Formats: sequence, C-alpha cells, structure tokens
Amino acid sequence: MGVNTSSVLRLASPTSSSTQASTVYDRLREDLLSGRLEPGRKLQMRFLTEMYQTGQTPLREALNRLTADGLVECREQRGFYVADISRSELAELTKTRCWVESLALRESMAASTPQWEEQLLLAQHRLGRTPRSLNAEHFEDNPEWEKLHRVYHRTLIGNCGSQPLIAFCGQLADQLYRYRRLSIRKAFPSRHVADEHQAIMSAVLSGDADAAVILLTAHYNQTAEVILQDQRIFPELNINSEFA
Repeated sequence: MGVNTSSVLRLASPTSSSTQASTVYDRLREDLLSGRLEPGRKLQMRFLTEMYQTGQTPLREALNRLTADGLVECREQRGFYVADISRSELAELTKTRCWVESLALRESMAASTPQWEEQLLLAQHRLGRTPRSLNAEHFEDNPEWEKLHRVYHRTLIGNCGSQPLIAFCGQLADQLYRYRRLSIRKAFPSRHVADEHQAIMSAVLSGDADAAVILLTAHYNQTAEVILQDQRIFPELNINSEFA
C-alpha cells in the first residue's frame, strides 16, 4: 500500500512549526533578557527572520508569547518592539515581586520539609562557591553564577505549593533581570550579595519567617536602588542633577 507523502507532511508540519516557534522563543527571550536586543528597539520582521533563520509564522508565535511575558510590546499598526524601561516600572515591578515572593516564602517555610531544606542548602552552597565575575580585576559576567542565582531564588519559594504563584514570580524575575543586566557593572563592586543570600537562608532554616521576609525584601530593594540611580540607563537623572 502506497504512502501519501503530502498527507504525512501536512500532519507533521504543525508539530514542526510549533517546535520551531519554541526554539525561536527561547533564543529571542535570551537576547531580550541579556540586553542584546536593547529596550525600545523595533523588532523588524525581515531582520528577525534573517537573524534567527526562521519563517514569519513561528516568529510571530514567539513574539506573541514574549508579549504575554511582558518582554515585547505590540503597538497597533506599528509592529513589535522590545519592551521599554522606566524608573517607575522598575519600582512597581520590585514592589510587586516583594509582595508575591514574601507570600510564597512564608508558604514555603510553613510547609517546610527536610528535603526542601536540603535543596536550599545545596543551592546556596553552589551559588556561594561560584564567582560572580570571571575576572578578579574587572567585571566579566559569569553565566554559571546567573544560572545558580536563579536556582537559589526559585528554591526559596519552590515549596509554597502553588505553581501559578511560582510561575508569576518567575515572570517578574525575568522582567527585573533585564534591568539588573543593564546596571550590573555599577552594582558589582559595591554589593556583598553572598552575605545577603547567606543571611536569608539562615533566617529560613531557623524558622524565622518575619526575618526571612525582611531580608529578602531588603535584598530586592537594594538591587532596585542601585539601578534607579544609574545615570547610564536613566539619562534623565543627568538632566535633573543639572537643575538641582
């Protein structure tokens, strides 16, 4: 019995397109988070199809997903743009993250298990032994540290028992990561983040939820404050200082 090749291709194409869209989504997302695609930039379809070697259908699917994530803006009659940044948005995102992760952390601690505590100890240990910079003389980003940093913070709230809450926290973390990447060189020399991570973990393991929440909130607010005062990413600060 003969095989209808065209039918097979038609059946396979949706899966292939979906897989391609997921691949493009992952690559675009990484470039957006890292700042390689700078805030406010117009995402021209021709440029993107050439850069990511894909067709317009999977590309549009990826862009729509990234729009839902808050990393891309779809402007009516004008196309897609990299989501812009602002001091007000940074402050709002930070405040919201503090609210929701405080809840998630309290719930994680209330449901504490030996397995979760072991995971947290391991996450903090791996993060603590990994250098933030690949170069001791000047800042050179260490991708492994970033990965372990995300694991540490996800582990803190990962025992809360709510996947939607964890997912929302992850979305906020992504949006704030864009800001942190833009200001990382300014923050690096002045922060002792390893001590902050250790203090949060110690409060969690001692069962002091109030102290753990205060320390976590201070950790996020301190990061936001460094970025908010960075004149390189917020040029309006230069103008304001001239007229102060």
